[in-house]
Amino acid sequence: MSGRTEGGVKDHGGEGYPFPKAVLICGIASLPTPAFAHASDRGHVLLLPTGYYVAGGALAVAVSFLVLALLPPDALDRFWRQRLPLFAFGDGPRAIVSLISFAGFAILVAAGLFGSRDPLSNPLPLVIWTLLWVGLALLQGLLGDLWWWLNPWYGPCRLVGRLIGRDGEERDGRLPAWLGIWPAVILFLAFAWFELIDPAPDDPARLAYAAGLYWLLSFVLMLVFGHREWSRRGEFLSVFFAMVARFAVVERDAKRRLNLCWPGAKLLSAEPLSASGIAFLLLALSSVSFDGLSKTFFCLGLFDVNPLEFPGRTALIGIGTFGLVLMFMLLTAAFMLAVVLGRRLAGSGHSLSQAAGLLVWSIVPIALAYHFAHYLTALLVDGQYALAALSDPFGLGWNLFGTADMEIEAGVVAGADSAWWLWNLQAGVIIHGHMLAVLVAHGLAWRLHPAPARAALSQLPLTVLMIAYTVFGLWLLATPTAG
Repeated sequence: MSGRTEGGVKDHGGEGYPFPKAVLICGIASLPTPAFAHASDRGHVLLLPTGYYVAGGALAVAVSFLVLALLPPDALDRFWRQRLPLFAFGDGPRAIVSLISFAGFAILVAAGLFGSRDPLSNPLPLVIWTLLWVGLALLQGLLGDLWWWLNPWYGPCRLVGRLIGRDGEERDGRLPAWLGIWPAVILFLAFAWFELIDPAPDDPARLAYAAGLYWLLSFVLMLVFGHREWSRRGEFLSVFFAMVARFAVVERDAKRRLNLCWPGAKLLSAEPLSASGIAFLLLALSSVSFDGLSKTFFCLGLFDVNPLEFPGRTALIGIGTFGLVLMFMLLTAAFMLAVVLGRRLAGSGHSLSQAAGLLVWSIVPIALAYHFAHYLTALLVDGQYALAALSDPFGLGWNLFGTADMEIEAGVVAGADSAWWLWNLQAGVIIHGHMLAVLVAHGLAWRLHPAPARAALSQLPLTVLMIAYTVFGLWLLATPTAG
């Protein structure tokens, strides 16, 4: 499921591994087909001119930088400020929605403990890994902070606060300022390790214990420090979803009125992030990138692992842990180097922390694009399994929503036609994500350097990094992978 189970080979096509193509195709075709048919069929991508896509994507990002460098700042400023008012929306139902969300979460944990052991029949892993981590993250980037309503802690915190005679937002203690959001960074790293490195993150009972304990830990800390305080600085899902929601086309202003805006417009008004905030955003991007890179024939070959005889995740725990941390460190070093070089080119008087804390917001469109491209096939197939499993959460023959007996259309990601439209959609999203990142970075640079020439110069190294990451992302989509 979603490449998290042990063993198996997936071929996304491309030219990233030095085996002859004919040998590669024959080797993949000889694998057992029932479990990996939809993945191995993506070998049709080999027939597409992926090299032209990579070159075209890099050129598109470079051209977007040149065009933006020539545009007057006031024209782009008017563009970003455009809003279309919709309607006001109050906070009244928030506690009720959160309590319903908590009840649903409790049922899912119970299903994980007492329901089917099959991760494609049990709703807990399907909801956590597919509907929440993939589906909701993408909706956050489109519609805004839905998690603010759906998180399963707010309602219980308000309820307990009333029972003990204090407001749920009051705090018995505050987190020290120097701590930043490092607790969220550490918890996100643990989450990424569990998803990408742990041998069995799809096991329903194992996931139920992990999710249940995390909910309980967060709940206790919210009672101690306050729901708002811990959500903003310690609870990694709330931190991640709030950052992603800044890219959305729906904005809620101080008067609680909803407005439509351009994608990424809210990023332009964001405050510079602290060192911990920078680390969090870069970790979010690097973890998804590592997930794709770690399965490539190229990467496995570096560690003398035969991708056609993939040993399983248990054998690669040490290598995977090292790779996850290394990927984060390399991306952080590359980003900071681009910011340092940009400051020197522009002769900036701003501190490195201020420049990096502001420009890191341009990572959000790239992170969302990678999230979409990397998890698209999982969303299309495992999303169907989730709809079926939710109708019968405990495997008792129920059909609560009329979807228990639905046919799973795995063919949506199988075959030459599917390979063509999937590749074009994934590649297009990655390219446009980087182009939007260049656009956002230019808007942020003008906050640091009002002079257009200095703003453009300051962005040159960061644009080079984005072009390189575009090439890297398209290569990940086009190169063979295992496991």
